[in-house]
Amino acid sequence: MKRAMFLSVFIAALLLCCCAVPAGAVLLEVTSKGTVMNLSQANNQFTIQNPLRYGCFYPATGAPVCTWTSMNLTLLTGTAPDAAAFTVFNPTDTVVATSIGGPGGSWISLAKLYGSRQNEEYVTDIVGDIGTVSTPLIGNYALDATTVPDCSACTGTTCAATSADVIVKSEGKAVFEKALKPGESFTYNGRNDGSSVTVTFVKGQALSAACPGRTGMAGPQAIPVYVVKVVPPIGAALTSLPTPAATGSAVPVTTQKAGTFPFAVIGALGALGLAKLVLVRKRR
Repeated sequence: MKRAMFLSVFIAALLLCCCAVPAGAVLLEVTSKGTVMNLSQANNQFTIQNPLRYGCFYPATGAPVCTWTSMNLTLLTGTAPDAAAFTVFNPTDTVVATSIGGPGGSWISLAKLYGSRQNEEYVTDIVGDIGTVSTPLIGNYALDATTVPDCSACTGTTCAATSADVIVKSEGKAVFEKALKPGESFTYNGRNDGSSVTVTFVKGQALSAACPGRTGMAGPQAIPVYVVKVVPPIGAALTSLPTPAATGSAVPVTTQKAGTFPFAVIGALGALGLAKLVLVRKRR
């Protein structure tokens, strides 16, 4: 009897927590890969052909299975994150493109790929949100970027960004860091091998959770816009990336941004807390 009562309380708590989470807490991000088909700067339209969609499914046992799959579309069109896309990309370039709200419609990042095989692909250029691109940069470089909010210009979970803190990593180690205001750039070329990384912070948003009095609310993610150009080392050759044995696929490109949580996670955490409270009271 006591066990049945406990289960009833637990289920009720889980439903209560899930219902308490606002709808539309995080906008869906969809990552696609294809070949640039058409560029229309006049209409701010960027089209890729023969797109593949990246996704994962989770079997009852074992690791998640993540891979690229064909879409029932020949063309996928969206607005470019910045006009720089029309000078960086050309027809026939292979790109990884992330859109928000569904496939196409509005691209929030466009990354140019170098390399012809799935586990030997590298990024040479990015226009948009660096945080949505996890295919590695060419030359064994990596970037971390965090935007800083203007706490007087916030709406819900996002604020206008006053600056961005950008860290350049070389072979896994941080080698350069700089704060950029909108429109500012830097170039790092400290390896003496002919390689370089140029980053421009164009504009964007930051999470309002960093501002005083704003904590833990759910809502749309912050979307910054960068332009990144990586020049590889002289004579650099591609080396194979390790392919996950469980999936046989490329490195996953789906990311979870700091400060945002899916509904199910928030609800489950709340329910777990209430369940623990019930257990404590029962033991007393």
